[in-house]
Amino acid sequence: MAGSSHGHTPAAWTGVIISFIGFCVAGTFMVAAQPVGFWAGMALVLGGGVVGGIMRMMGMGQPKDAHEAFQARVEAGRKPADVQG
Repeated sequence: MAGSSHGHTPAAWTGVIISFIGFCVAGTFMVAAQPVGFWAGMALVLGGGVVGGIMRMMGMGQPKDAHEAFQARVEAGRKPADVQG
């Protein structure tokens, strides 16, 4: 996977970092038996996915047609709609 640049974009890094921080916050508050803090951490986890998705739409993610597997299937004669992703 490392050779295909999978996930090596600002959108991916930002989304994962925000989600990881939210996971740590939720875990800390779960152990501390504080439900409000736990749910705040879970909101951060979801927010990381939203931020990553928005950044991808803004052009900071990897375009789907740039992936090597996508190009190989297109060159093999398959339509882009046939590619599962």
